[in-house]
Amino acid sequence: MNPFIRIGIADDHPLLREGVANTLRKRADLQVVEQGASADDARDIAQRERPDVMLMDVNMPGDVFGAVRFIATHLPDVKVLMLTVSESEDDAYSALEAGARGYVLKGVSGPDLVLAIRSIARGETYITPEFANKLLINFKKHEAQVHKIDLTHREEQIIREVSKGLTNKEVASKLLISEKTVKYYMTCVMQKLHARNRVEAVTALRRYWEREAISRLHISPGAAHLGVRDGS
Repeated sequence: MNPFIRIGIADDHPLLREGVANTLRKRADLQVVEQGASADDARDIAQRERPDVMLMDVNMPGDVFGAVRFIATHLPDVKVLMLTVSESEDDAYSALEAGARGYVLKGVSGPDLVLAIRSIARGETYITPEFANKLLINFKKHEAQVHKIDLTHREEQIIREVSKGLTNKEVASKLLISEKTVKYYMTCVMQKLHARNRVEAVTALRRYWEREAISRLHISPGAAHLGVRDGS
């Protein structure tokens, strides 16, 4: 069993990235295995080095949330921790929905960052406390407005691709079905969501996904360490 927690870092600000790496190197149980500057770098590092924790910035070149989703889906042993200046709720929801196990703001102290990394490595979840409270408050505001959406597997599969900006033709090609079938399922989705068009349908689904992402984390006010283990 490796005595170290192996860490990859992807951030397009070299000075900040190196500062984080130096902070982590001072801890006997932490080992920085490789650094990168883009979403593609993060994906490559995760595949090549298989670190225990992959630190990723939200605002760097490439499809960051796509990289998070790829790592969470294909490399489940690599836990993604977002380390970012972004206090955007949309960014946080998107990262968590994609599979990130934590969301930490860059103003975090060295000891708290180390705590977050150790928690993530154990299969737990960590979100900067103040930001977790903000997410919880806004989640509660919208909770009563969002009802359970009963979509079939195919309907959800299609609306997820549409939410990424794909056209009906592109969705059909990706899922190996006809464009007519995509249109049929999109009509069903819009009817269930009482949406007049694709944009309204995607907006409604995003709000639902946000609710589900937060509810899965069981955020409690003032919680610095959420301690939610995965099922593995």
